[in-house]
Amino acid sequence: MAAGRFQILRTAIDGIEAVIADSSHTFARHSHDTYGIGMIERGAQTSASGRGRVEAEAGNTITVNPGEVHDGVPFGDAPRAWRMLYLRPEIVTTAAQDIFEGSPREEFYAPVLADGRVGALASAALSALLDAQAAPLGHEERLLLLLAAVLREQPARRSGIAASAIHRAREKLDSTPAAAITLEDLAAESGLGRFRLLRDFARVTGLTPHAYLIQRRTELARRLIATGTPLAEAAAQAGFADQSHMTRNFARRYGYTPGAYHAALA
Repeated sequence: MAAGRFQILRTAIDGIEAVIADSSHTFARHSHDTYGIGMIERGAQTSASGRGRVEAEAGNTITVNPGEVHDGVPFGDAPRAWRMLYLRPEIVTTAAQDIFEGSPREEFYAPVLADGRVGALASAALSALLDAQAAPLGHEERLLLLLAAVLREQPARRSGIAASAIHRAREKLDSTPAAAITLEDLAAESGLGRFRLLRDFARVTGLTPHAYLIQRRTELARRLIATGTPLAEAAAQAGFADQSHMTRNFARRYGYTPGAYHAALA
């Protein structure tokens, strides 16, 4: 029996499972039929991989490809804590087609990455996919950015910014901020692949599509409150999961809560 704590969680995207673990268990050599991406949060381990034996410590991102034989041995038998996402192959294949625009690379290139930027992307994706309140747009964004990093996006393949296409995507967000919009919706509207849309939108506006959408929803909520709409109703009409979700984003943007704004107008 495995020593330690293991928690298996469903995420916001079908075909992706999360595992949160804190254990001193030594894993025998095995493989998965899924991709794996995760973070070592405490402690360290050594493991076999498709590229020989590697070591990973706290702060490192770890990856595994489908069918890649690996194991896991803690240093000094001390517990280590980690979080992992396991993705069905078709999810990575579809993302790679967007990321590389026709010549997809579908192999995670390194079993251990010490790059802090990749670690931040992994942590953000894990958190977003486990957040039931986050919009689908946010789930997709975080996942695509992480996959681009671990699949090693090829800058030489980048083309110029598609400004007119981004304008169409931006107009869709402006006109229907409360709608449950996905990257697929915006890609169809703009005529771009999901990853290029995400990349170019951030270059043009300074915000990712999800951050832009939350901004528009917050502005809509403020207008609704100004006309006397009750707070809970304003949150629902603006597309927020609930009033607390609206309050967090409202205070982050304006520096005061929706309740304080409502009281000031009374």
